[in-house]
Amino acid sequence: MESFYTLQGEGSHTGKAAYFIRLGGCDVGCHWCDVKESWDVNAHPKYAIDDLVEGALQFPGRMAVITGGEPLMHDLTDLTLALKNAGFKTNIETSGVYPVSGSWDWICFSPKKFKEPNPDIFRKAHELKVIIYNRSDFAFAESFVEALRPDCKLFLQPEWSRSNEMLPLIVEYVKQHPQWQVSLQTHKFMDIP
Repeated sequence: MESFYTLQGEGSHTGKAAYFIRLGGCDVGCHWCDVKESWDVNAHPKYAIDDLVEGALQFPGRMAVITGGEPLMHDLTDLTLALKNAGFKTNIETSGVYPVSGSWDWICFSPKKFKEPNPDIFRKAHELKVIIYNRSDFAFAESFVEALRPDCKLFLQPEWSRSNEMLPLIVEYVKQHPQWQVSLQTHKFMDIP
């Protein structure tokens, strides 16, 4: 769908320079999605992997973030291999509903209530990032913890349009459950893509 160089705005790698490759296609259907234009896999041009890597190499950062839509709708083996061969760390942001393909340095698993995750993701995720839209999302977040690897980082992030209401609840929750951390969409505060 698009690729661009910016800062990672969320989660464990917040503030780091990153080349984002946003892939078209998503069948999860989050009503609060901020990139609904990514959903139709056929609405976006196809690019050669070499061209994507060449685009990334134009910038000094060496972290590539594959996102979507839902990037695991695609087999990412060849793309991640090409990025790694070019010297990039490979990160993915996924709802985890499809089996993991590709070679990853960091997997951000962000499950959604709208579609069950594939159990393949649980032991592979380095980071769990749950979007808090309603109070019930805290229990939803906790429902994944036992299945994750012990060193998986745990993040709660307010849905942007409900930040004023949800952020105070998240702060109190993290104070009572210190294994969790707060994630914010800092790129939106900074008004960068």
